[in-house]
Amino acid sequence: MISSEQAFLQVVEAGSFKKAAEHLNIEASSLSRKIAALESRLQVKLLYRSTAKTRPTELGQTYYNGLRRTVDGQMALEEEIISGVSRIKGRLRIGSTVDLGDQFIVPVIRSMQKQAPELSIELMLGSDVDDLAERNLDVAIRIGPLSDSSLIAKFLGEIPRVLVASPDYLEIRGVPECPDDLIHHNFILYSPAQAQSDIVFFDGVRLPCSKLGSNIAVNSLRSIHTLVIDGAGIHCGPVWLYEDDLKKGRLIRLLPSNPVTGFSVYAVYASRSYLPKKTSELIKQISKQIEQNQKNMSCETL
Repeated sequence: MISSEQAFLQVVEAGSFKKAAEHLNIEASSLSRKIAALESRLQVKLLYRSTAKTRPTELGQTYYNGLRRTVDGQMALEEEIISGVSRIKGRLRIGSTVDLGDQFIVPVIRSMQKQAPELSIELMLGSDVDDLAERNLDVAIRIGPLSDSSLIAKFLGEIPRVLVASPDYLEIRGVPECPDDLIHHNFILYSPAQAQSDIVFFDGVRLPCSKLGSNIAVNSLRSIHTLVIDGAGIHCGPVWLYEDDLKKGRLIRLLPSNPVTGFSVYAVYASRSYLPKKTSELIKQISKQIEQNQKNMSCETL
């Protein structure tokens, strides 16, 4: 049975009755009645309701802040009490891109569940990981922090990158000898967002995004890998994706004396007074996974 207080927290965090009802698996009308009963008991209006978005009133925000602290405190106390029996339990919902999920998150959650059999995990993979409340996520793992200042973005580490192209492509277009030569080449981009990001080298040199030539963008690293092998262009991507091809000569590392900077990976989660053990442990383990990847796949080994 969902309490009126739990219903109120979910509506505020989801931003609408419909989304909150879906997350709680109850009818929106039932959720509305619970909020109405809570407002009647407190004798205050807690929410402004509209078809687009539901948001708390001034008193509603005050009530939410206090209630959130109370619930978080209770969760922290219960976790402390049961820690001798089971350190990590409950449900954990994680959002990430497919490529980060496959490479870094799946191994971590498998390891966590072996250590904590009572932990239930939902890993939501896709390009849309920005709205934690809408998707009811406990944490999102992504490249770069979110701009939403109400969320916490914790730096997890750097994923080394490398500029690569196939021998066939380079035979036709020529081998770039310096960063400025790259403006004469075709890039395969991960997304339109990458087209708006400069390529930055460790020595501080930047290749402005305005000078990047590209005729294709694909939001799948595996598909980009196929295109690079096929000679469609240059890609600036993670070392782990291309390490085997570089060692076997299927691809060529470009500008080896002037390496590019890596991807910054962040864990993004709601700002709360208490971070559940299951979430903090996931963040710690993914950070270790990225650190190990950086050691194993350092550009110096290529």
